Amino acid sequence: MKTIIVVGGSKGIGKAIVAKLVSYCKVINISRSAPSISHDNLTHFNCDVTQDELPEIENADGLVYCPGSINLKPISRLSIDDFKEDFDINVLGAVKVIQKYLPILKNGNTPSVVLFSTVAAKLGMPYHASIAVAKSGVEGLVKSLGAELAPTLRINAIAPTVTNTELASKLLRNDKMIDNITERHPLKKFLSPEEVADMAEFLLSDSSASVSGQVFEMDCGIVSFKI
Repeated sequence: MKTIIVVGGSKGIGKAIVAKLVSYCKVINISRSAPSISHDNLTHFNCDVTQDELPEIENADGLVYCPGSINLKPISRLSIDDFKEDFDINVLGAVKVIQKYLPILKNGNTPSVVLFSTVAAKLGMPYHASIAVAKSGVEGLVKSLGAELAPTLRINAIAPTVTNTELASKLLRNDKMIDNITERHPLKKFLSPEEVADMAEFLLSDSSASVSGQVFEMDCGIVSFKI
């Protein structure tokens, strides 16, 4: 049975990943609050990865870093601190976790790391300057570490479009906004956390053994198509 570390598994996409993996993997969740999932295979550590010392873990075969932010403001209203905070959550938090657990991951069973970007790193979108900068940093990290750590460890990222989570609730707060977002996507839908969890599960598995250094656009067509 593989052991997977999930950072940020108490809500949203992270919670969906924990729910998917916990039936057949040992899952170690690290987040500021415990997930509302009870299972013998689940261990939880209360921890703010940007502020606290990370827990000691003896072994792991995979790592998923889920924390993110949606800080949408015009550039005139974004402070330098906004950029620093988004970079800290999305990039430096991931770096801190990878550096901490890299020694045990290298000794794991076909180890794999999954990070998260956003479609806004590829598609120019108004008011996304801070998050696009941070997630572009995540994509650069994936490319660089994919090369550096091959063939021992694989690392990939998922770049979702709008996903129906608490983090995106302001974008989906009424029927009109939901309809507008649905219509903007060529596939006339947006994502569920479970769909994204399916991709994370694949990238952690041996079925993706030939895949590393890639960013997977789960975009419902918004980046890929113009129709």
